[in-house]
Amino acid sequence: MYVGVLTVIYGWAILYQSIAVAVYGIVVACCFYSFVVFFEEPILKKRFGTEYEQYCAQVPRWLFV
Repeated sequence: MYVGVLTVIYGWAILYQSIAVAVYGIVVACCFYSFVVFFEEPILKKRFGTEYEQYCAQVPRWLFV
């Protein structure tokens, strides 16, 4: 979902040739990253424990990282 939203934002930046929209995309990406790392992941680790940690070891956080 996060990658899809960022794809749309950067598509708009390209379509409108807007640096402001591209910068907005960077800000949104930083917010998404912070939300995932500091909110979602700790909750999932607490809820699922070792099983979630094994999942994280096998699956990248985003598409390729």
